Amino acid sequence: MAREELAAWLRLLLTPGVGHEAARKLLAAFGLPTAVFAQSTSALQAVVGQRLATALQITPLDLDTEIDKVAQWLAPADHHVLTLGDADFPPALLQMADPPLMLYVVGQLAALAKPNKIAIVGSRNPTPQGQINARQFASALGESGLCVVSGLALGVDGAAHEGALDVGAPTIAVVGTGLDRVYPKRHHDLAHRIAGQGGAIVSEYPLGTPPLPANFPQRNRIIAGLCQGTLVVEAAVASGSLITARLATEMGREVFAIPGSIHAPQARGCHALIRQGAKLVESAQDVLEDLPISPAIEASLNKDVSEPTDPDGLLKAMGFDPVSLDALQARTGLDTATLQAKLFELEMQGDVGRLPGGLLQRIAQG
Repeated sequence: MAREELAAWLRLLLTPGVGHEAARKLLAAFGLPTAVFAQSTSALQAVVGQRLATALQITPLDLDTEIDKVAQWLAPADHHVLTLGDADFPPALLQMADPPLMLYVVGQLAALAKPNKIAIVGSRNPTPQGQINARQFASALGESGLCVVSGLALGVDGAAHEGALDVGAPTIAVVGTGLDRVYPKRHHDLAHRIAGQGGAIVSEYPLGTPPLPANFPQRNRIIAGLCQGTLVVEAAVASGSLITARLATEMGREVFAIPGSIHAPQARGCHALIRQGAKLVESAQDVLEDLPISPAIEASLNKDVSEPTDPDGLLKAMGFDPVSLDALQARTGLDTATLQAKLFELEMQGDVGRLPGGLLQRIAQG
């Protein structure tokens, strides 16, 4: 992008009072930002009113500093800025009622161009089973040719990105900060792997933008807008994941939800979505058959999953709901020391996980 064009876009976005709606009106009326700033005050006033027309005639004081900052940030070959007028701007986002005007991208633009994308979102504090579900669904869907999109948050988001990377599939992280920082910090290495292994990190926020709470619900519309469907793995009733699901529904995209234990708070949001019409899914194939993509499904999706060895019947006694140690001891009749030893062995095998409050839960594999 030429410096003059970049300067015009940044000026439009930095002008006080000019939000997305006013900017879209100006672009619809006059074309590119360079044309907007060539207009007279009266012409601008006819579109956005006197106050904004006057503001647009004043060059923001920090414009040159911001231009230099972005130009310097763009020096690496895998750093990009896309605007509504660019050929590489994701077509799916143009269908949104409120598309981002500018996207900062680190990584491969080819990932954004992939036609088949699935959002996988969920709790920042998932159960052990939810963490595994997110990773396994992402791996299976990635192997089937879908690009996994999520938000780089702790919990389900991170597991979804990891699952895609596990099978060499591209994954896209849409974040709520400027791309000159990684949030949360513990996902620094994950972010670099995403960008370095065929995927991309995407943000509509200017460089230097901190992790403000209001940014994350706003970025969720981009996650939903990029994808043909959204899969919610685990979510509380009031959560950002349900915002993403609602936005996906409003955009005419598919919404899927994995059911969970009736005792788990993290499952209640998914159960609410299912009651509202989201598709209940138990496998990646359940997702694939409802998306407008090629029906080819990897054989790995249909493979039989062997049950873990359970010579003492302990896993059977646990069931799949969270259970306390006292309840499990009552069911099995085992003494405390023996039960603890067997549970530790099952934890090491990945068959049992620990939940807050001293509860235990069996983990289904595959």
